[in-house]
Amino acid sequence: MNNKEGNNKKSGGRANSSRPSSNKPKPAMQKRAQGPKKVKPAVKIAEEEAAKTAKKPNQAPKRPKVKDEIRLNKYISNSGVCSRRDADIYIQSGNVKVNGIPVTEMGYMVKPGDDVNFDGVKLTPEKKVYILLNKPKNFTTALDEGQEYRNVLELVKGSTTAKIGAVGRMDKNTTGLLLFTNDTDMIRKFTLPTNKSSKIYQVSLDKNLKFEDLEKIQKGLVIDGHRVFVEEVSYIEGEAKSEIGLKLRSSNVKVVRSIFENFSYDVLRIDRVAFAGLTKKNLPRGNWRLLTEQEIINLKNV
Repeated sequence: MNNKEGNNKKSGGRANSSRPSSNKPKPAMQKRAQGPKKVKPAVKIAEEEAAKTAKKPNQAPKRPKVKDEIRLNKYISNSGVCSRRDADIYIQSGNVKVNGIPVTEMGYMVKPGDDVNFDGVKLTPEKKVYILLNKPKNFTTALDEGQEYRNVLELVKGSTTAKIGAVGRMDKNTTGLLLFTNDTDMIRKFTLPTNKSSKIYQVSLDKNLKFEDLEKIQKGLVIDGHRVFVEEVSYIEGEAKSEIGLKLRSSNVKVVRSIFENFSYDVLRIDRVAFAGLTKKNLPRGNWRLLTEQEIINLKNV
């Protein structure tokens, strides 16, 4: 390698450059002048607006809402044949017709006077009713033929002409609050194991509850392989130690009985005194009343 090439490599610059090096900062580049913004043609704007409002797959087109119209799945649920969730499945499968035409679009709106056919049967929706009963003894929610005890529906027979059902089950010996409705969504909601609404029971035992057993119940226990969580358990003030207040989320009254039988106590009586915020106030045993609008809203928000 000759000295000339070596010098060129050391300098790292151009070999033939004769321009003197300068440490002066370069002047800032002037900002390029921007011309006027291009205006989109009217056709382009129209195309973009059409793309924004384009109908999504399996969705009913938007249109002005008609008075008293409701979603198809709610219409089906109001008819009492199934819940809204199940109605969506039937709609998607093409088993629902409106005015003779199969409808598979989610969110389809039904207008007053529309003829809705569900799996071959014409539907007639009912107004939703919610009835609270203070159940007495010797009535049961069971619908078995030849049963010895009378059904609770006899107690609310004159309350409505709608086809209603009890929310949860109660045996003949359990008394207290029992909710009836034709709202299948609400019935399903309050019978799910995951429901978080609280129920309060007054339990009468054959003997005083030991304090150590009360503490064990408070901590929760396992019954038939299932964990039972108790929110509160306490002696009832001014009563014998055999009268116990129990608060938990389970809607299954059998769980209440099993809790105490697990500690070798016989349960004489169970009275449900509160259900999802509803109480027995001004509701004598054996009587029923309609829920207020606010109570219905509260139940739906539980």
